Parts: sequence; structure tokens; C-alpha cells
Amino acid sequence: MYYLAIVSLIWAFSFGLIGNALAGIDSIFAATTRLGIAGIIFLPFFRASKVPPNSAIRLLLCGAFQFGVMYVCYMQAFQYLPSHLVALFSILTPLYIVLINDFRRRHCHHQYLFGAILSIAGAAIIKVKTVETSSIWIGFALMQGAGLAFGYGQIYYRDWKRSHPEVKDHQVFALLYIGGFLIAAIASAIFTNWDNTQLSKQQALVLVYLGVVASGFGFFFWNKGASLSKAGTLAAFNNAVVPLAMFCSLFVFGEISQVTGDALLRLTLGGACILGALLVTEKSPGKS
Repeated sequence: MYYLAIVSLIWAFSFGLIGNALAGIDSIFAATTRLGIAGIIFLPFFRASKVPPNSAIRLLLCGAFQFGVMYVCYMQAFQYLPSHLVALFSILTPLYIVLINDFRRRHCHHQYLFGAILSIAGAAIIKVKTVETSSIWIGFALMQGAGLAFGYGQIYYRDWKRSHPEVKDHQVFALLYIGGFLIAAIASAIFTNWDNTQLSKQQALVLVYLGVVASGFGFFFWNKGASLSKAGTLAAFNNAVVPLAMFCSLFVFGEISQVTGDALLRLTLGGACILGALLVTEKSPGKS
């Protein structure tokens, strides 16, 4: 749980950085670069001898979905939405996590489902003035694709790690980044507008930060935390980042010109609902 909380704080700033500092940079190129940097960071820790039989392909596919498909959809959503709405439209991810977990176990955890719905309600409370754009539904659809891919990857890795407790996360995690990088690289080769890949010094530094910290160490500790947490807690934490990210996007990165009492109230109430969801799921019996 502590790993998930720390990464939530790190990721809170990522939405605003991408939506503002990387504005104008091709999104798929940025996603590919982030995953490439993350893979390079963890490649020295990879130990092929520690990969159980038949697990290499599974971990590559896990990373392809959780990081590759997710990032292509997530980064592309910034072309249609401001960063605070990208954060808001991720609110259904906890529901996807609970449903995927229950489907894999052929069992319905009602308490987890309630926690997911409560966290969604909390995130929905934190709404702001809707942008006037005909492309808002494209951005929404992209974020649901990102949420499904990210949710599936979290549950799959969590189950795999619990089946192989003798394997250290850092010994195999490069495989996930390689899988994600390959998907992003293929998408980049097809769709990237290479005229929009010229980086300023500041943008290059932002990409390095996102690749090393937000993607590299962020995803590693997030999946490590996921393997140690209940599915309901994991689901609720996927929305814990929403009020933090929206606060940063709106107030730190200035996506609204004035901080209003109504906006702060919504952030407070929504955050309280998400905290309540975490408490509900943590107090539920069992470890699944």
C-alpha cells in the first residue's frame, strides 16, 4: 500500500507535465521514448536465468498491454483533452480492475465492487468546467482503452508474481518494458508525425524525468505494490491519483486562472470518497 501511495504522488505531476511542458510534441513518440528510457534503466538488473519456463512471453505480453497499449492511448488522449480531463476520464479504471479480477477468479467480491464504485463517485465529484470541443468523446474513448489495458496488466502481473514468489521483481521487470516499448515503437513507426519530434532542452529534460522516474521507477514500484495489495485496494488507489493530478493540473500548472472555493470543495469531497473506498477495501476479509 505504501508503494502505491508514493507512486500516486509522483504521478500526480505527470499529467500536468505532459499536457503543458510537452504540448506540441508527438504523443506516441513521447510514449515510446519514455518506455525506452525505462527499459534501459532496468535492463542491467535483468536475469534471464531467473525467468521461469514459459514466463518470458507472458511477461512481454503483460508489458505490451499494461505499458504499450496503455501509453499509446493515454498519450494520444492529450491531443484531444486538457490534462485535468485526462485525469478525470481515468475514473473507471478501478471498476475495470475489480471486474477483471473477479472474472479471473470466477468470483464476485461485492465489497471490492462497492469500493470501486465509491472511488469512481469520488473522482466524478471532482469535476470542472467542461471544455468546448467536439473531440471530447474521442479523448474519453482513448482513456477507457488505456484504463482497460492498464487494469488488465496490473492484475495479470499481480497474479503472476504471487505464483512465483521466489522471483525478485527487478530481475524480470525489463521484460515488461521491452513488451511495452515494442508496441509503442510499432505505433510510432506508423503514426508519428516526425515534424513534431523536435525537443527543446526543457522538453528533453521532462522526457528524461518521465522515463526514469514516472515510468521507470513509478511502474516498477506500482506493480510491486500491486502484488502486495488486495484487488480492491489496488482498484481504489488507481483513483487516488485523480484528485492529486487534477489539483496539480488546475492549480500548479494553471489550467484555471483562479482557485475557487467550489473547486477546492469538490477536490476535498472527492478525495474523502476515495479515501473511504480505500478504507472499505482494506478492511475486507481475505488477500485476493
